[in-house]
Amino acid sequence: MVKEGFLGGLIAGKKHLIEKIKGFARHSGPALAPFNAWVISKSLETLAVRMDRHCENALSLSQRLKRLSQIELVKYPFLPSHPQYKVAKKQMNAGGGIISFVIANGFERACIFLDQLDLVSLTAKLVDTRMIATHRTSTTIAKLSITDRRAISILPGLIRRSIGLEHVDDLYEDIEQALRLGH
Repeated sequence: MVKEGFLGGLIAGKKHLIEKIKGFARHSGPALAPFNAWVISKSLETLAVRMDRHCENALSLSQRLKRLSQIELVKYPFLPSHPQYKVAKKQMNAGGGIISFVIANGFERACIFLDQLDLVSLTAKLVDTRMIATHRTSTTIAKLSITDRRAISILPGLIRRSIGLEHVDDLYEDIEQALRLGH
C-alpha cells in the first residue's frame, strides 16, 4: 500500500531569486489541501514539547548505552566524551534526538542486533514519534569502499538511532534484550 504524502513549506529569499521560480511554483500546485494544512498546524503546536522529549530520551539513552560492554562507542553531542561537546553546549539548548553507537564485533553483530529489536522502525529516514534505527554500512553508504567509510568515521558496527517519544526505559530494555538475544 502506498501512502500519499504532502509537502508544506515556505520559499524565502531575495526577490530576484524567488521571481525565477514563481512560474514553476504557480503551475506545479504547491498549495496544501485544507486538511493537510490543518495537520501541519496542529503538529507545529506540539513541536517544542515533542522535541524536548526526543532530546531527553536521547541524552538518557546515550548515558545508559555507555555502560554496556557490547557497545564500543556512543556519540551524542551532550555527552562529555563527544569531541564537540563544548561547542554543542555553547550553541544548543539540548543535544537533539539522534544518537550513534558502535556495536562490538562489527558488521554481522550489528545486523543481528537490528533483527532482534522490537520497538523500532528500520529505515534510513530520520525523526519520527517512534524509534528509528539505521545501519548505514548496509544501507545508505553500502556502495562506499571500506577505506571511504573509515575516512568519514563510519565503522562496520555503527548504528544510528533517531530517538522516539516512547518511555526511555522501554527503549533501553529493547536494546538490552536485542544485545542479549543476538549474542
